[in-house]
Formats: sequence, structure tokens, C-alpha cells
Amino acid sequence: MSRHVAIVTDSTAYLPHRTMERHGITAVPLTVVLGDQALEEGTEISTRALAQALTKRRSVTTSRPSPQVFAETYRRVAESGARGIVSLHLSGELSGTYDAAVLAAREAPVPVRVVDTGMVAMALGFCALAAAETAEAGGTVDEAVTAAEKRAAGTSAYFYVDTLDYLRRGGRIGAAQALLGSALAVKPLLSLDGGRIELLEKVRTASKAIARLEELAAERAQGAEVDIAVHHLAAPERAAALADRLRERVPGLGELHVSEVGAVIGAHTGPGLLGAVVSPRSAGRGESGTR
Repeated sequence: MSRHVAIVTDSTAYLPHRTMERHGITAVPLTVVLGDQALEEGTEISTRALAQALTKRRSVTTSRPSPQVFAETYRRVAESGARGIVSLHLSGELSGTYDAAVLAAREAPVPVRVVDTGMVAMALGFCALAAAETAEAGGTVDEAVTAAEKRAAGTSAYFYVDTLDYLRRGGRIGAAQALLGSALAVKPLLSLDGGRIELLEKVRTASKAIARLEELAAERAQGAEVDIAVHHLAAPERAAALADRLRERVPGLGELHVSEVGAVIGAHTGPGLLGAVVSPRSAGRGESGTR
């Protein structure tokens, strides 16, 4: 990572820990409230504990980091030598994390550019990586932001969930859509659209929905060099099988990440989640320009 430009994101990027260390990316944790306990994602609550709580229908909610947490993060990063910070976060349609970061950025000791990527999970993670790689190559804050925004613009994310009920409870999808899915006993396919989680298709069975998820991801990956992430919650076999099939079907495949989502996203999707993020690689600093 450039000593002059630092990259901050949040815990919903679900970047591998080693990747974050290698690129010097800092993640600010969101919070999962389980009953009367407020627990930091990534350190204080496991996905297994979350899945068990959801199965038992215990109260599970999530909350953004406070502006104070962001302010402390920016202070530490600045003290490490950064002269500018790019702070990349999950969609403002899904969380108030971006707003908290903006408030903290006003009082930061160095300039901070806060970006609502409109993404979540590794769709956000790929944006953070693009910014970090640009910074490592000597790019400015503006160039790192441009690289992240270009990556976001080309990235697609598709998700299968066993039920829309968890998204309905958390207010992340309309009650009418959720009730329609339940009434018809369909298996929903979702996508990220304009920073929101939208119902993309309704499929009659889980096997057909997962096959359709694979088809959508493979079609999106054609004709480009792409990185792919396969996400799941309490469904490792499904995720491994999907990853194997995509590995065979995508000739331009770069990196392929397979990971379980954290507690914040899991709280809104429920066990059984299967997702595919397809992210074409950016053209690089030389073509990205400056904002």
C-alpha cells in the first residue's frame, strides 16, 4: 500500500484477512445485536452462532459503526503516515455506514474521500482491492476512487435465498414481494440493482434456482477477464459445487474466492444463502483518469 493513500472499508466487504494485510486495507466493523448483546462482526460473533440464532428465531438486528469509531480509525491511519484516505462502504440503501463515515471524515486529520459503492460483500471487496492496487502503484486519492468506482460499475452480484422472510424482517425488501414469494412457494433469485436488493426471478425449486444462479453468473462472465466470489451461509457444499462449475465454465477467470458471509449480511438473508459476484478486472491506472 502507498504510504500516502490508505484504503478503509467496512466488515461487510468480506475480504480474506491475508488479502487485507497484504494490501494494507483497514475494515471498520459493523455490529450485530443478538438479543441484548451487541457484537462486532468478524471478531465477536461467528456465522455458526448467527445461523443457530436465526434458526431458533431469536431477535437479530444489525447496526452501523458510530461516527466516533470511524473518527478513531481515520486518526490511526493518519498517524501511520497516510496523507489521504479513501473510505469505501456498502450501499447507503442498505445501511447508514456511509453516513457515519461522512460525518467522521469532516473532522479527520487528513483528507478523506468517502464513497458509497452501491455494493456489498465481495462486490464491495473487489472495489477496495482496485483502490488499494491503484494506491500501491503510486496513485492519488482521486485515482484510487476512480478505480473503485469503475470496478463497482462493472460488477454484478446475484443471490439465492431459501426464503425472503429474513430480508422482509430487516426491511431490505418489500413486504409485498416477500409475501408473494411465500404464497407461491417459489425460490427467489435476487440481484443488486441501484444499491438495493431486488427480486430478480422466481423459480419453482431450489435446484432450478441454483442452476439459474450459475447460468446468470456464467453469462455475465463471458468475454472478459473476471474475478468471481462465491458466498454462502451455512451451505459450504453448495458453494463448493457452484465454484467448481464456474471454474469450468469461465475461460477468462482470474481469482475465485469462496467464503461464508459474515453475520451482518447473514442476519438479513438467513441460512442457505448462495451468492455469486462477478467483477471484470479494471483497465488499470493508465486508463482510469482523474476525477
